[in-house]
Amino acid sequence: MPRLDRLLAVLTAVLWGCNFLAVHAMLTHFPPLFAGCIRFVLVALPTMVFVPWPKVRVRWLIGYGLGFATLQFAFLFVAMDTGMPTGLASLVLQASAPFTVVLGALLLRERLSGRQVVGIVFAVLGMAAIAWQRAEHAALLPVILTLLGALSWAVGNLCARKAEAVNPLHFTLWASVVPPIPMFALSLLFEGLDAQWTAVSTALSGDAWIALAGLAYVVVFGTVVGSGIWTTLMRRNPASTVAPFSLLVPVVGLSLAFVLLDERPTPVEIAAAVVVVGGVLLGSLPRRPRRRAQADTGSSAGSDRGDTRPARMSSA
Repeated sequence: MPRLDRLLAVLTAVLWGCNFLAVHAMLTHFPPLFAGCIRFVLVALPTMVFVPWPKVRVRWLIGYGLGFATLQFAFLFVAMDTGMPTGLASLVLQASAPFTVVLGALLLRERLSGRQVVGIVFAVLGMAAIAWQRAEHAALLPVILTLLGALSWAVGNLCARKAEAVNPLHFTLWASVVPPIPMFALSLLFEGLDAQWTAVSTALSGDAWIALAGLAYVVVFGTVVGSGIWTTLMRRNPASTVAPFSLLVPVVGLSLAFVLLDERPTPVEIAAAVVVVGGVLLGSLPRRPRRRAQADTGSSAGSDRGDTRPARMSSA
């Protein structure tokens, strides 16, 4: 992986880690479900005008839009609005990786390696420790909601696999067309028209500029710029090389929440965070290809000549 691509991968992780602080700022003014609706409207409108159709089956686009976009962010925003610490949310949401591996095995018949199973077990143990710690402080519901958001993300990931989009960025942007209507309906049902109107009518007064700045960051840097860089990196490099950089997201999220929001994780949560990150890394790494029982003729000839150079791995 070239040095520039590594720097871009780190930059994307930083952008996505800051995204959780932007969401925190956005929720200081907007109701959570209504905030999600506005966020996707601002992405969907220019997408329908300027971005080409991704040429995928509509059902997989809708599935991805409902799983990854609608349900993930509905659960996440409500969780953060009801007390889920910002830094901890960035960590617990990483449960989407082992969820994706498990659902892939159950629904798509993808085989699991022993290393992936061990990673999933470690991630689950870490999440259980966090849930137990939060339950002692009467804050279990936000953790459960965040885990449901991670599960929704995993369902979206499976839809994305089935879609097999030629241009993943176009696919991701068009998925933003799905959430506005269901999110608006959920907001209308649970938050009410009065809360929506109050948020809109007072958006240009008082300290609402902080929420607007957070909204702008989520749309521009968290969605367009971050996703654009990430999909470009995925095209130019093996997914197994790029994906582990996403584990920097909770590191950035926890660090910024500690510095800027004065969030102080307990020793149990810190230890569990290490276990979760390690488990997610193990669980999300791809299976190693089986070695051939016998080397081909050319390799045998090379060995006979004492050639000890390693074979070149294919990135296909």
